Amino acid sequence: MAYTTVKWLHILSSTFLFGTGIGSAFYMLFTSLSRDVRAIAVVSRNVVLADWLFTATTVVIQPLTGFYLIHLAGFPMHSHWIVWSIGLYLLAGACWLPVVWIQLRMRDMAQLAAREATELPAQYWRYLRIWSALGIPAFIALVVVFYLMVAKPA
Repeated sequence: MAYTTVKWLHILSSTFLFGTGIGSAFYMLFTSLSRDVRAIAVVSRNVVLADWLFTATTVVIQPLTGFYLIHLAGFPMHSHWIVWSIGLYLLAGACWLPVVWIQLRMRDMAQLAAREATELPAQYWRYLRIWSALGIPAFIALVVVFYLMVAKPA
């Protein structure tokens, strides 16, 4: 019973983590490319909110449930799939932390530009390039972690 409940929480939170990440990235990128400052202001505010509500909480839940599942199932911590999963999760997290800071700056710039009816500053577009570049390895890392969680290769 405990294993099934914790596994369900782990899968559910990983779905929220991945789904929020890919959905937020899609809307933030394509709304930014529209160059509609008012839309960018709204979407960037909601992306930041989604990151705090969903991503931040699941970033904590994932390792807690994951380590507990490892314990309950009796997997050795040095199993290659576990070591790789942890490493890739940390890589995704290392990409995500600067993205959070960048998103806050982008949101603030978009809010100001919308309020003053001006164009977005050049810094917004530099941040968007960095934000995109950090999102690619984070996305790939989490896709591989999903595979490792399911396949548990020897």
